Amino acid sequence: MAKLALLHRMAMAVPILVSLLLSFQHAGALSQPTTTAIPPASSNSTSFIQLSCKSTRYPSLCVECLSSYAGVIRENDQALARVSLSVTLSRARQAVAFVGGLSHGQGISHREFRAIRDCVANLGGSVDRLVQSIDEMDKMAKSAPGDDFDWHVSNVQTWISGALTSENTCLDGFAGRAMDGNIKTSVSAKVLDLTRVTSNALALMDRFLTRQKRSAAHGHYSP
Repeated sequence: MAKLALLHRMAMAVPILVSLLLSFQHAGALSQPTTTAIPPASSNSTSFIQLSCKSTRYPSLCVECLSSYAGVIRENDQALARVSLSVTLSRARQAVAFVGGLSHGQGISHREFRAIRDCVANLGGSVDRLVQSIDEMDKMAKSAPGDDFDWHVSNVQTWISGALTSENTCLDGFAGRAMDGNIKTSVSAKVLDLTRVTSNALALMDRFLTRQKRSAAHGHYSP
């Protein structure tokens, strides 16, 4: 009877998990990197990315994620931060799909199922905050230079930080040796990669703000 009750609870939870997956994928689709042809990269734009990525905690990963967009980024700090956010959002959506898909594996325990469900919800929160960050950057790009700049950037920084917190919280349900196994290992690897990409995006946003303030102090503004 106990086993039947467990199976029933897990079956009842599946539609909820599927709904979470679909809603987060829909939200992420609103801000995906463009699929149009990317302009060819110059050596200057590639060098710009490599130099900029030195300000992040994971510079090699940063270059790996952004080098293919060098033709779009060129040597623009704001474009660099914007593309970094789009790439992070794409990774977050992939993580939602990957972790959610693990719930269909055979031999999964009820505790693992609940941990996956909670993790998907937290990753979905990350997706939502990254979408908000990108929307805010787009608004900032359309606004005139002025006092609103710091406000827009502060919002973006807050939401990226919130996304990073949600990603780290995702692993809470897998804490303890009792949860050790293939599921935990797979989820941890995927989430670790995402947190590193998100951390890099936050660092590049901080770099953009610092350089923008420095330019403003000298009477320059670069959109």
